[in-house]
Amino acid sequence: MIADDAPCASETWYDECMRIALLTAEYPPQPGGVGDYTRRLAQSLVEIGHDVAVITRDDERLTIHNVINSPEHTNPALGKRTKPHLHTAQLNWGWRCWGDIIAALDHLHPDLLHIQYQTGAYGMHPAVNLLPWRLKRLPGYPPLIVTFHDLLEPYLFPKAGLLRRWVTLHLAQDADAVIVTNADDAQQLAQHSQQRIPALLPRSTRPPAQMNVIPIGSNIPYAPPPDYARHAWRERLGVGQDDVLVAYFGLVSPSKGLDVLLDALALWHGAAVSRLLLIGGAATTPQDRAFAAAIQTQIERLDLTERVICTGHVDEAMVSAYLLTADCVALPFRDGASLRRGSLLAALGHGCAIVTTQGAQSQSRALTNTSLANEEHVLFVPPGDAAALTTALLRLSVDDALRARLRDAAAAFGARFDWKKIARGHETLYERIIRTVQASCSQLHKSL
Repeated sequence: MIADDAPCASETWYDECMRIALLTAEYPPQPGGVGDYTRRLAQSLVEIGHDVAVITRDDERLTIHNVINSPEHTNPALGKRTKPHLHTAQLNWGWRCWGDIIAALDHLHPDLLHIQYQTGAYGMHPAVNLLPWRLKRLPGYPPLIVTFHDLLEPYLFPKAGLLRRWVTLHLAQDADAVIVTNADDAQQLAQHSQQRIPALLPRSTRPPAQMNVIPIGSNIPYAPPPDYARHAWRERLGVGQDDVLVAYFGLVSPSKGLDVLLDALALWHGAAVSRLLLIGGAATTPQDRAFAAAIQTQIERLDLTERVICTGHVDEAMVSAYLLTADCVALPFRDGASLRRGSLLAALGHGCAIVTTQGAQSQSRALTNTSLANEEHVLFVPPGDAAALTTALLRLSVDDALRARLRDAAAAFGARFDWKKIARGHETLYERIIRTVQASCSQLHKSL
């Protein structure tokens, strides 16, 4: 069992309850989109009847959180909480993490291990990439699934070239199944698997794992504080009712394009006073902290100190209230809008009028009913174009009908990404993989 205080509903896991271990490099209270996603996924799996434990790093130590679903551990503003169950020695994501993770699995005896993979969160080290290869050389290892939250390749050494891609593909090949969060990533990963890898590099003896597209949902529920009143929150922020309040939500990191948004704000000269609400704070990596410092310098250089409001890291209820308080939301991602972005899904789920950047996904209709359409759900501008961003924001500020239309369309679009449906999609995949692996093992034993 995962925990003595969270017994499975039935010893027959395949009828009612599976024991799932989720491995993630970040987890609340540590800030990060993948950590928030993992928490929401874990809670949703528990709510449909499964046992879930999260293996993560907390205060530089390996920690197991037992995700529970009981009233005494519920906060209306924060949702279901987790209860730490195991706290061990110091953990980093280098090669030594293999032993710590194996010890955690020996402790949990899960039916399945599900790795939440984001390259940067694991320190750009390849140890987690090769973890499935290591586990499959142990007796009794659990079936293993990997969710690719991005396709960035780990750093190995200068000019590592295709070796970096080989490490990423090895993770995909050694898993029993792969999940990607959008069709563009599925296509890109499939293309990478077809590319030539130098003959000197060892190849996985397994065929590529089956690929599954399961979207993410918003990490921020539509749940402002019970006493929320829009006019009161604007007054508290020092924003007049006729002012235009533009919100940016997410960690302050280079990929989010916040520097471009500040340039756009500096170009904004109109009758209405424009203010920018920065919801969130800096990420924890040295690169992101350096970028956050540069953003502060940029605010001062552009003389925007009086027009920019920074909230820092706040809880979900506060984020929900701030999104509802803003007139529109600007998300100028450098690589374009993608349905892997939790901040975008949060803004959609709150029915915000959104200006964002056009990327590969938005340039085609390959995703059909899950594609964002320009002028229908959002306003698209080119990445890195401050002038175009200013023009789009000004347009929203004066066109009440357009704002209302985008808000309604965003809310309807965001409703498609329901966490219970996402959990059911995972449940179906988990059951199929566990049954397939068990059948394979049974066949192997018969042949011996």
